[in-house]
Amino acid sequence: MELYEKNGNILYILNILKKYSDEDHMLSIAEIQRKIKEIYDVEIDSRTIRRNINLLKYKLDYDISTRDDNGKGYYLNRDPETDFEPGEIRAIIDNFSYANYIAPSIAKDIIKKCKNIQTIYENDKIKDYQIYANDSKTENLEVIKNIEDISNSIYNYKKIKFEYWKYAITNKLEKKIVSTPIVSPYAIVYNKQEFYLIGIKEGQTTFYNYRIDRIKNIKTIDEDIAIKKKKSEIQDFAESSIEMFGGKKEEIEAICHIRLLDTIFETFGRNVTIKKIQDNKEYFRLLVDTNSLGFRMWAMRNIDLVEVVRPISLRNKIREIIEESYKRYCK
Repeated sequence: MELYEKNGNILYILNILKKYSDEDHMLSIAEIQRKIKEIYDVEIDSRTIRRNINLLKYKLDYDISTRDDNGKGYYLNRDPETDFEPGEIRAIIDNFSYANYIAPSIAKDIIKKCKNIQTIYENDKIKDYQIYANDSKTENLEVIKNIEDISNSIYNYKKIKFEYWKYAITNKLEKKIVSTPIVSPYAIVYNKQEFYLIGIKEGQTTFYNYRIDRIKNIKTIDEDIAIKKKKSEIQDFAESSIEMFGGKKEEIEAICHIRLLDTIFETFGRNVTIKKIQDNKEYFRLLVDTNSLGFRMWAMRNIDLVEVVRPISLRNKIREIIEESYKRYCK
């Protein structure tokens, strides 16, 4: 047991420096001794602590500031190439706290891991952390595994088979399997707090999007992907899939209110053309290459601020929807 403790000395010291020291909280040798005794119930003499700190600093390349350097005490600096900054950790925690694609129990485990790599002082700043969001998170516990399995299949050029679930109304609201497709996977994309698989269903030749949180029981098939796609083709589809509705791109022209300017760049990216309308400061002309179904969904959501000019087929479709809606609301 004594030999085990001696061999662990350097790890005890390193863990204490990681959790309890930073530039604003330097530790003396005596404080390091007390922490090790308190947490690990091990006594280490001061000379051993100094020797192990030098080993960490000069042989194992840990960036440790010593009393010789700063005149006060010892602390471990973050490595900018491997260690997260506090703001980065907070961003990760917020993402997993609010993202719909991950189940609450898994998000909680990931957040715990994030906190374990911070000092107690950084964790103290978020001790009262609270999530303010509606109850829209997935219940699918397989999402992280799905991402791993799909990534492996893409890397190995193998097809996958899975159950695809959606909500259905029977005697009650429930989830049911709507298909069990065999799919050639090509990429995973992230859009509006959801992960999607870009793939081609067996027997088809065009891309399709699958919500990864609606996928369960993935199985890799020992069958190579037959349809080869260039990265540019995958990128072109992903960039044109507004609202994650795929389809052939076409040029769409619309008149939009100035309030939508930021939203347009957030939705369609910067590959759009914005033209001023003479003597009109409230509206501008938008030209964008994207799929019409996705644009239609976006335009309908902003119907009071958008007028589609062309293609005429899209304009007519929106007019039909408005007319049918008018009939329902004006009975």
